[in-house]
Amino acid sequence: MTTLVDFDDAVARFDPVLGIEVHVELGTATKMFDGAPVTFGAEPNTQVTPVSLGLPGALPSLNRTAVESAIKIGLALNCEIAPRCRFARKNYFYPDIPKNFQTSQYDEPIAYDGWIDVELEDGTVVRVEIERAHMEEDAGKNTHVGGHDGRLQGADYSLVDYNRAGIPLVEIVTRPITGIGARAPEVAAAYVRTLRDIFRTLGVSEARMERGNVRADVNVSLRPSPEAPLGTRTETKNVNSFRSVDRAVRYEISRQAAVLDSGASVIQETRHFHESDGSTSPGRVKSDAEDYRYFPEPDLVPLEPDPRWVEELRAALPELPAARRRRLHTEWAFADAEMRDVVNAGALDLIEATVLAGATPAAARKWWMGELARIGASSETALEDLAITPGQVAALQGLVDAGRINDKLARQVLAGVLAGEGSPEEVVVARGLEVVSDDGPLLEAIDAALAAQPDIADKIRGGNLGPIGAVIGAVMKATRGQADAGRVRELVLERVQA
Repeated sequence: MTTLVDFDDAVARFDPVLGIEVHVELGTATKMFDGAPVTFGAEPNTQVTPVSLGLPGALPSLNRTAVESAIKIGLALNCEIAPRCRFARKNYFYPDIPKNFQTSQYDEPIAYDGWIDVELEDGTVVRVEIERAHMEEDAGKNTHVGGHDGRLQGADYSLVDYNRAGIPLVEIVTRPITGIGARAPEVAAAYVRTLRDIFRTLGVSEARMERGNVRADVNVSLRPSPEAPLGTRTETKNVNSFRSVDRAVRYEISRQAAVLDSGASVIQETRHFHESDGSTSPGRVKSDAEDYRYFPEPDLVPLEPDPRWVEELRAALPELPAARRRRLHTEWAFADAEMRDVVNAGALDLIEATVLAGATPAAARKWWMGELARIGASSETALEDLAITPGQVAALQGLVDAGRINDKLARQVLAGVLAGEGSPEEVVVARGLEVVSDDGPLLEAIDAALAAQPDIADKIRGGNLGPIGAVIGAVMKATRGQADAGRVRELVLERVQA
């Protein structure tokens, strides 16, 4: 078994340094260098052309939309956009790229020298410097049959699907992220989340991590102190969830500390992340750039984006997530802690859409962070996956505001909507949940309650209003919760005084 040092002990004695490479699949209709369609979940090896398959004589042609998306990403990350860049061949054996090299960018990326501010859960902001963002193509997908956990080791045979080979990617590479200490796992996860949100806002990718649209290669190294040279790094490949990014960093810090404590040296290598227990295991010895024998791609001319085009894209950038959060924070007048809770729960888009549908910010927050969050947690369902729309939540609150239902009835209406019984209005009608607004039935229920407890009327007339709650409770029970408690109180006082 792998020896680990307690995480808190490890970060007390060593200075962790991160480097993160995030790959995002661009949401183009066709691949990076050919006209093969990009369709998720298609039958294996049906989304291919001679270029995808690396057939002799097949020549690449650059996807303009992919270039546009790469420039947008670079601009959103405060990068410089290269006036001239080119592609290169990255050579080593890829079983899932049949031409045996990856068309990527090496010394001339399309975007470089950027930065992004990452906000942690407690409001702390960490600036992450971006070294480069470059374009490249994705590899295909290997399926290993018969081995443990889908791994190559012990497999009976392997299958290759080339549908993904050639899908446009942008790889974003950070400079070393230092000075974060024990918060390294949190910073790593928050950084990847920040990028995911930017991709979605720009509309360049669906950015669904569970589909592999966004994948992170997480580099971790330890050094004795912040003044010491950088330590030897490991690269945990293809981590595809925020929680897994956090766990991979945490595990590598503990594992590397144990290696160094034993007097051994950390091996520069790739590692695989295991979701089952949060551990990592060795992959291959990590190559340096010269090992890939980069050389300029002879079948593609250098790319020179028109500066006017770049400025048009800059001017058309949407409001980015951080700026949007600051604006909504001010407009909604939420406390800092309330806003952080909304963001951390992934409810910002839902609340904004509910407000746009007519609810107040406070009411929208009440439903999404209250009853709906409770239902989502109990059913292990993300808020965005609950069977209710922001428009329906706004309509539900509208019924409350109009006095047609009270909060207790609203929860029953909510349950009906989630059960697929229709809109809030339809559920109210079908279940007969509307508040009793006719004073006649209310007075009958009040008289019955007072008759059952004759001493209460005398106490109320004597100035003791405490017992009025018992009468209201009896009326609410008699009307199955469909009475307006405020109106019942008014009628009780009128009845007693009369």
